This record gives sequence, C-alpha cells and structure tokens, in this order.
Amino acid sequence: MRLQEVAEDDITFMEEDSDGLLLPHNDALVISLNVLDFKIRRVLVDPESSTNIIQWGVLEQAKLNGIIIPAIKLPTRCNLASVTTRGEILLSMNTEEVMKTTFFEVVDGDMGYNNILGRLWLHEMKVVPSTYHQVLKFTTSEGVKQIRGDQPAAREMNAISASSSKGKEHAA
Repeated sequence: MRLQEVAEDDITFMEEDSDGLLLPHNDALVISLNVLDFKIRRVLVDPESSTNIIQWGVLEQAKLNGIIIPAIKLPTRCNLASVTTRGEILLSMNTEEVMKTTFFEVVDGDMGYNNILGRLWLHEMKVVPSTYHQVLKFTTSEGVKQIRGDQPAAREMNAISASSSKGKEHAA
C-alpha cells in the first residue's frame, strides 16, 4: 500500500467529520443556504439531479417572483410528477463567503424541500458531498470550506415522506 501526502487544500473526509451524527444512518444531505438576503432551509443536495430547483413559494416569500423568466419545462430526475414549472431564475447565493450566481428551475407545488441543488451547482462550486459524513466540502482561495448537513431536518423530511407514502397506499 502506498501512502499519499495530502496537501492542505485537498478535500478529504475523516471519521471525525461524522462526530455528532446519529449513526448508523441513511439520511439525505439537507443543508441551509443564503440566497441574497435570506436563509433557505430544507435544501436537498442531490448529485443525481441534473438541475437546480426552487419552489415558487420560497421566491414569493422573498418577494422575488417578479424576476422569474417564464418557461415551461419538465423537471429532470426527482419524483415531481405533480409539480408544474413556472419558469427560471438566476439567484446570487452566498456559500461560506463564496458568491455564485446560480440558475434554478422554478416549480409550483409541494416537493417537500424548498430547494434542490443538483450536479449543476455541485460542479459550479466544485463541491464534494459526503452523505455519510453529512457535509459538503469545497476549496476556496482561503483553503477548504465546508457546509454541515442538518441531520434532524433530513430525518424530519424522511418521516414526512414515509407517512405521506403510507397514506397513499391506504387510499388506493
């Protein structure tokens, strides 16, 4: 076995990164992010999604629904069968002091999460997610930064999803 030296700005995950988590788990990676002047909670990090999605209601609360570019598309990936697209929007996001303008599909309907960040955002930010460690890591000019996941929020969303799918089974 060959040992490799790790530079300070290399992204690695250590067992200590999982300190404070309820283990074992199979929780999704759910975070909070700042968009313009407001904090969005219940943001799902989904490396399998090819697009970034934001709920219409979030933009309405932030009084940003006036800057949506009308467009009708079918969302890719994510089980959004009952969701209608309302358009597209570019939003400035502040992630650990890194400002990035991000493109979102705007959807109307309840998808559970306020926001879904897919590969587009992950690649733009050069983020490396670890669902096991419940953390996102990325390099900046000041070194490696991280965003911790919100495991209680992920568990709450999982419980809501499980209870709503059980209700559908009984209704059928």
